[in-house]
Amino acid sequence: MHSRTDAPPAPPGPHDPFVRVRGAREHNLKGVDVDVPRDALTVFTGVSGSGKSSLAFGTIYAEAQRRYFESVAPYARRLIHQVGAPKVGEITGLPPAVSLEQRRAAPNARSSVGTVTTLSNSLRMLFSRAGTYPPGAERLDSDAFSPNTAAGACPSCHGIGRVHGTSEELLVPDPELSIRDGAIAAWPGAWQGKNLRDVLDTLGYDVDRPWRELAAEDREWILFTDEQPVVTVHPVREAGRIQRPYQGTYMSARRYVMHTFSDSKSATLRAKAERFLTSSPCPVCGGGRLRPEAMAVTFAGRTIAELAALPLTELARTLTRATEASAATAGGGSETARVLGEDLVARIGTVTELGLGYLSLDRATPTLSNGELQRLRLATQLRSGLFGVVYVLDEPSAGLHPADTEALLVVLDRLKAAGNTVFVVEHHLDVVRHADWLVDVGPLAGEHGGRVLHSGPPQGLAEVAGSATRRFLFDRTAAPGRVVREPSGWLRTGPVDRHNLRGLDAAFPLGVLTAVTGVSGSGKSTLVGVLSEELDGVERLVTVDQKPIGRTPRSNLATYTGLFDVVRRLFTATDEARERGYKAGRFSFNVAGGRCETCQGEGFVSVELLFLPSTYAPCPDCHGARYNPETLGVRLRGLTIAEVLDLTVESAAEFFADVPAAARSLRTLLDVGLGYLRLGQPATELSGGEAQRIKLAAELQRPRRAHTLYVLDEPTTGLHPADVEVLMRQLHGLADAGHTVIVVEHDMDVVAGADWVIDLGPGGGDEGGRIVAAGPPAAVAGTTASRTAPYLARALGVTA
Repeated sequence: MHSRTDAPPAPPGPHDPFVRVRGAREHNLKGVDVDVPRDALTVFTGVSGSGKSSLAFGTIYAEAQRRYFESVAPYARRLIHQVGAPKVGEITGLPPAVSLEQRRAAPNARSSVGTVTTLSNSLRMLFSRAGTYPPGAERLDSDAFSPNTAAGACPSCHGIGRVHGTSEELLVPDPELSIRDGAIAAWPGAWQGKNLRDVLDTLGYDVDRPWRELAAEDREWILFTDEQPVVTVHPVREAGRIQRPYQGTYMSARRYVMHTFSDSKSATLRAKAERFLTSSPCPVCGGGRLRPEAMAVTFAGRTIAELAALPLTELARTLTRATEASAATAGGGSETARVLGEDLVARIGTVTELGLGYLSLDRATPTLSNGELQRLRLATQLRSGLFGVVYVLDEPSAGLHPADTEALLVVLDRLKAAGNTVFVVEHHLDVVRHADWLVDVGPLAGEHGGRVLHSGPPQGLAEVAGSATRRFLFDRTAAPGRVVREPSGWLRTGPVDRHNLRGLDAAFPLGVLTAVTGVSGSGKSTLVGVLSEELDGVERLVTVDQKPIGRTPRSNLATYTGLFDVVRRLFTATDEARERGYKAGRFSFNVAGGRCETCQGEGFVSVELLFLPSTYAPCPDCHGARYNPETLGVRLRGLTIAEVLDLTVESAAEFFADVPAAARSLRTLLDVGLGYLRLGQPATELSGGEAQRIKLAAELQRPRRAHTLYVLDEPTTGLHPADVEVLMRQLHGLADAGHTVIVVEHDMDVVAGADWVIDLGPGGGDEGGRIVAAGPPAAVAGTTASRTAPYLARALGVTA
């Protein structure tokens, strides 16, 4: 099927108004030719895995970046993260590009809303130049107002604002146990824990008496000493093993926990250590994170820490009042305050315009959703003043209430009006309808996608019968009426005092599907997060979030679901494997033996280039297969282990149709719309929505007997409406089986199909945190105080 495009042929000369792509083959793209206009808002649509991101990000943006890097000095290129050269024949008419993706960097406690938007820089400058100083105090540089600099950070907490400690009750939860029997729960397991016990034994402490019987001074030293004595340990000889004496170093339980929490690279070990710690505001700075001399400076009667803690809408009001008062005062200092204050208020306005006025400058970025983080970056770009560039955005409507999406469309129009080209990968139909140009990719996902079905004005898609998007864009009808399920009971929680929830009481019906709605920042995720602490009437709790299923390429769909164990057992049972004595470990690329040792089972190697950044290339020995030739010599029904991992879920379901353990896993993956993914696809290449559906599939494949509460936070994020239908069939199936399903959701079609709705608001941040309406969808749609009601009414086909 050839690409359908309404673009005119290229005119002669350099004034072609189109970006023209020829022969794009990135990922599943099948030699795509497409023309996209400049100086317009173009939306790329298609089902999940169709190839739209491969076209927008993997091809167009990647090529723009490659061309830019060619103009950069070789030495400077080493300092910049580069994307690889895309597989494309030619792209003409391509301006410089800026990418605003949802992917985040490694979590950093010092990164905040203020640092991402650079608003903190302006606020620090305001305090430095126009703050009210104590009499006789010297004026401070702006760095002195930053907790991330040596000049500003509180020396006690190093600018974090909180200090960690521990107690005997946390470190030793069961004082009836002896040290040998594991009284000190905070200590590591295996050899390391045995070593610490043996060292204590050698030092003369009784490791076999119950903890409570030890002398108080001994307990204090064992748990809290900073000493690290080294002794010669003579281990007790175990059967069949000779253990030689060695030099063992003691480390107290507190020291071990603090060291692990602050320095360990393992998220699991850090999480375990955190269970034994208490966190409290720093006693020196009171949580303000700054040195006393900086905390003594005020503006508008508040310290910089107090202003940074305000919601942005309140901060803007406070600064406006203060600058207006300064304008009425003579003097150079007041003029400085006015200029800096007005600039800061204007920059805050671009953030609040995107529905993020409930955030504060000191809000840590690891606590933000991907959609919030992307919109913060978008707000920063709005103030940059760039023109003539291509902005490529990845689902900017993710996590947005329909009311906030309208504001987003205004912002995208402003970017375009400033002389820029805007490319948006998007599923939200209101954004799609607003586009000047539409590129629809499909028709399906993976091998069944990768073709451009339509490239032209949105209304032209109505003529493309093969498009999965067309039905939702042009043939929509109101959600079909159905009888709502009756609750089997109620789960009551509250009063809840957390974040912006103040004494909130809520009741969730059991045995039905409930949607929790409200504008961004209204308290939805906070309320649902409390449910893990209130489980009366529920036997199991399953939280299905969008966090990655693994943080390295060694983790993949097959390993997470347990399918890889089944596959390796099947290979082990083949005649060739039996003859060679191969066990299941032989077919793992994570351990020595069967894997390719050149690349350590990674499938690629790092290539070091003089004066150029390191790059990755397929392993010269295994060519990306990850295994050594001997392992690849074993075949299962004609396929090697590497070829099996390269199968899509859809193909694998046919291949393993007669293997019940494998077929069950693959069927659930198909049921949640992931048939296009490959079994060995690295976890690092999966979107948050894909990771969430893999987790759901892993849960669905388990036998379900006990009454289970399933909690999902925005499960439709990143999903095409066709994929949403597939997902919701599964969730409704769980409710039909008597389980309880609670979803935090902005998709009004999903909300319209729920049995019960709890709407929070009416606004975000301090203006939210209350239940505005609760009841069946039709009842909530008629609530005048709810910002959700008119959009829900439209989905139900009724007049609000």
